Amino acid sequence: MKAKIEHHRMVDALVSTSRINPEEFAYKTSPNRLKSLSYALAGWIYMLRRQKNTRIQGVASIAMLALAAWLGIEPISWAILILTITMVWMAEFINAAVEAAIDLSTSEFHPMAKVGKDVASAAVLLGVMASIIIGLIILLPPLLTKLGWG
Repeated sequence: MKAKIEHHRMVDALVSTSRINPEEFAYKTSPNRLKSLSYALAGWIYMLRRQKNTRIQGVASIAMLALAAWLGIEPISWAILILTITMVWMAEFINAAVEAAIDLSTSEFHPMAKVGKDVASAAVLLGVMASIIIGLIILLPPLLTKLGWG
């Protein structure tokens, strides 16, 4: 009997989130896919306008893609480079969303709010460090060859 109750609790914990209807709690739900796209683009424009790190990422992303094009890297290297750049952009966007949600939920300093913001920021740092290493692995050898140093 005890095992059956425990099993029921575990199943309930697994499906309880799926029972929540977001339309009952959301400020605004998207009426169609085109509107959803416009909201996503509005978020990207917000990031470019209000988050200075995103503008730096934009310049760095364009520079790396231009360098990759100049070097004529292989298709698989393109795929890895694009995934890496995307990973950093996504981490930055999620970081900004976490920070906005935390700022909305409290106007006073709270240690757990600091933890949430710092951990989200650490995710961006981790992505940036990985992207630098991956960029060096992919771009440095052909760059050295193209410059006659390799």
